[in-house]
Amino acid sequence: MAYIKYKELTQYFNFYKELDIQKLPNYVTDYLEDGEVPYVAYGTIRDKFVLTDRKIILFDVRGFRGKCKRIHFFPLLSISSTALEFKPNQVAILLSMDSGYQLRLNFVKMLAQDKTKIRSVYMHLIHRISEKRL
Repeated sequence: MAYIKYKELTQYFNFYKELDIQKLPNYVTDYLEDGEVPYVAYGTIRDKFVLTDRKIILFDVRGFRGKCKRIHFFPLLSISSTALEFKPNQVAILLSMDSGYQLRLNFVKMLAQDKTKIRSVYMHLIHRISEKRL
């Protein structure tokens, strides 16, 4: 009997608002380690994205009533390649992990100043990855 392993090629998230890192919900801050510093957070009505100095945390809420929650942790050291994609009113950060898993973080409804902020988030991410690999 043969089995085919199904693997999700790319997970997509569409974030549209920046969140105040000082006012993150407790269920988000509970997953920060001692001394870990959040740099930026974005969200949708249900999902959250937090970039810290050590990892990326994604809160993926699924289901009709949000009963199913999946929390993804991506250590910055596990990111093997990145890309930044600009489109009208949208920016995407594309990440490839050492394991082959791919992640696409879409930031939608973005104005010019929002795109500049995402670019600075991306540059911070690249700096942290490079710093950790040295």
